[in-house]
Order: sequence, then C-alpha cells, then structure tokens
Amino acid sequence: MSYTEFDVPVAGGHLRVCRWPAAHDNAPAVLAAHGITANALSWAAVADALAGRATLIAADLRGRAGSAGLPGPYGLVQHADDLVAIADHLNLDRVSIAGHSMGGFVAAVAAVRHPDRITSLLLVDGGVTLQVPEGADIDATLAAVIGPAMRRLQMTFPDPQAYLDFWRAHPALSADWSPVIEAYALRDLVGHPPTLGSSCDLDAVRRDATDTLLDEQTTTAIHRVGCPTTLLWCERGILDEPRGLYDDARLDAAGVDRTRVTVERVADVNHYTVLLSAKGATVVADHIGRLS
Repeated sequence: MSYTEFDVPVAGGHLRVCRWPAAHDNAPAVLAAHGITANALSWAAVADALAGRATLIAADLRGRAGSAGLPGPYGLVQHADDLVAIADHLNLDRVSIAGHSMGGFVAAVAAVRHPDRITSLLLVDGGVTLQVPEGADIDATLAAVIGPAMRRLQMTFPDPQAYLDFWRAHPALSADWSPVIEAYALRDLVGHPPTLGSSCDLDAVRRDATDTLLDEQTTTAIHRVGCPTTLLWCERGILDEPRGLYDDARLDAAGVDRTRVTVERVADVNHYTVLLSAKGATVVADHIGRLS
C-alpha cells in the first residue's frame, strides 16, 4: 500500500513521518512506534494488511532513519512527547498507539504522560521489562539481546547489496525475506560507498535501552496505564529461537495484571516477523482495526 512522508515540528527540529491512509474518512487513526534500531517501514506490511481499515501513522523515531539528525535529549519520554506532537500536527485530539518492541514502552509512557490524549494501546512483543542483572553494561546487554541488529551500528558496508546480504543472513528474517523487509532495511542505510552504514545514533540507542531496561519510571509504565491495553507476544524470539521474549510465566513474574491488560500469544512468528511477515502483520492489523 502506498504511503506519503512528511515532517512534523518537534523539539530540536523535524520528525520524519510515514502515513498510510484509510479507505474512508471516519476510520480511526493509529500512531505506530517502532523498535530500538528500526524505522517507520517496519509497519509497512501491517499497513498492507490493514487495507484501509485505519490510517496508520508511523514515525522514524528521533535518532533513526529520516529523523536521525534530531538532537537529544533522547529517551522514551521524548519519543512519547514526539508522538503527541504528531497528533497535534494532524489535529488528532485522541488517538490510539501501537508499539513494537521498544515502541511498546514508548506507547505505555505516552499513555501515562498524556492520559487525556491516548484512547488505547496495542503492545507488540514489547512494553514489559524482563529482569536485567544489577549494574549491567548497556552495550553488552544490547549485544546479547538483539545481536546482529546492534552489531551493524558500528559496521560499514561497501554497497547496498552487502548491507542487504547482512540482513538476509539474520536468523529471524532469512526464511521470510521479501521486498517489504528489503525496503525496511534500506531505509536505515546512510552514507556513501564504500562506507555505508546504519542511520541509528548510538547515543540515542544507548539512552533508549537504559530507559527500557533500567529506569524505574519507564519500565513500570505499563502498570500505570489507564486505557484499554492489549499485549501480543511472539512464540519465537529475536534470533528465531524457540522461546520468545515473553511467555505466561515471565509476564506473571513481571506483574502484568491480566484484568487490565489483554494478553495474546501469536503463534509461529518471531520478534521481527510478527510485523514483517504477512502472517504476523495480518494478526497485528486485525488488532489495530479494533482500536478506537
């Protein structure tokens, strides 16, 4: 499905935003927040699966892709406020948010900071912090958790094909490689041969990871959200390992209140393909279509 791009004024400059329009004027508008080293096109397959049931609005979050030049302060609070700035720019008084991975935490923080603006949340394999050892090094933790996605931030590539080959070898993506994934990967690529590399600002990634893993106010945001919230968790993990980031036992240990949060397992997808494959995107799109 085709989309348009535009810039939204935010603190320090302009945020790049992608918009997939709804098929009719009274359809809901939903903001979408991506993962820690991702970009707006991580939502493209979901937009295709929505088929116009809602307007989907996804930003390149501060420090990534089209918003890579935006300065700090970084962190989940800033991302949450940037999302509300998009709503202001589009004259959306109240809006739902869908967030994937780190974007789930951004969505929860936005709902806590702006309860009068956020009507409902869809958290996709994110938003709930798992236990991290005290005093953990952020770079080491990120390398252990997201593996290749983190390593590429300090790599250079001789040409776009080499970058795509790096991504195509990712164990979570190789079996589902598609033009959608290719476009998503290329959106992150900046520079000139032979030193092409990721657009992601390392300082932004480190700050966002600290908030996601260690900051008490942001890691506990999901427990303070007052609007209807759904959490989708993936059967398989970030590297397509058989056990995903979450399961019922981990969610219970994290204190997720199932009287306040609807929890659903998404079978036969991993942390990436829940958005980037047709199967996962269909499930996510169906849930977005129910948001109001």
